[in-house]
Amino acid sequence: MNFALIMFLLLLATGAIWLLDHYWLRHRRGPDRAEPWWVEYPKSFFPVILAVFLLRSFLVEPFKIPSGSMLPTLLVGDFILVNKFTYGIRLPIVNLKITDVNQPRRGEVMVFRYPENLSLDYIKRVVGLPGDKILYRNKRLWINGEEIRVAPGGAYHYVESGLNFIATQRFTEALGEHNHAILVQPDVPAVHLSGVRMFPFRENCAYNETGFSCTVPPDHYFLMGDNRDSSSDSRYWGFVPEANIVGKAFMIWWNFDAFRRIGDLIN
Repeated sequence: MNFALIMFLLLLATGAIWLLDHYWLRHRRGPDRAEPWWVEYPKSFFPVILAVFLLRSFLVEPFKIPSGSMLPTLLVGDFILVNKFTYGIRLPIVNLKITDVNQPRRGEVMVFRYPENLSLDYIKRVVGLPGDKILYRNKRLWINGEEIRVAPGGAYHYVESGLNFIATQRFTEALGEHNHAILVQPDVPAVHLSGVRMFPFRENCAYNETGFSCTVPPDHYFLMGDNRDSSSDSRYWGFVPEANIVGKAFMIWWNFDAFRRIGDLIN
């Protein structure tokens, strides 16, 4: 469901009725007659819909985390806020950037339109910037020939959908200016070769049993989930075009099962 499109259509409908009443209908019915319901309700809702539409389109938009691909940073059921202007101001619905503000930085958590289905929003961590050479071998990450530092953080367990108990190892990774936690399952391959699809600029990548290497094309980004072995990300469906960017995730504003997470900033 394209919520922005629905809000825009409601805005047009209520706004049209408001204008129609302001310039024509109220003069015809006279000052002593009450507004009909089909005029009163749209006029009441118009400023509310306008405010919500502008807020969601240009400032902040809420999202809900549906999967565990970003564990332990983000839990299933977290409601997060996404900064819509930090990567540039974009026209709603068409997502066309009209003003540059900042470029995505390595290590930031980004919401974007899934390249294989633009109606879906995904959330992952920015690993590779345009021009970067990404190497992932035996669960270790290199960027432009430099190995990314990690520090062990002990065992981490969680229950996946279907009541599957997952045992992983937790590490702290230093990616850009961000020190964040990642999860690794030692017995799982670095990449499932059968899951790798054909995607634009697929020729920039090479895969084998131990991992992969990719060169990020211009105006594209390489993103991975923090739950490295349980994430569908750029390893499998390719690079994220700059035009697909929605915004930067920055705060957890609600979680029905973990109230202590409310207000936590997303690193």
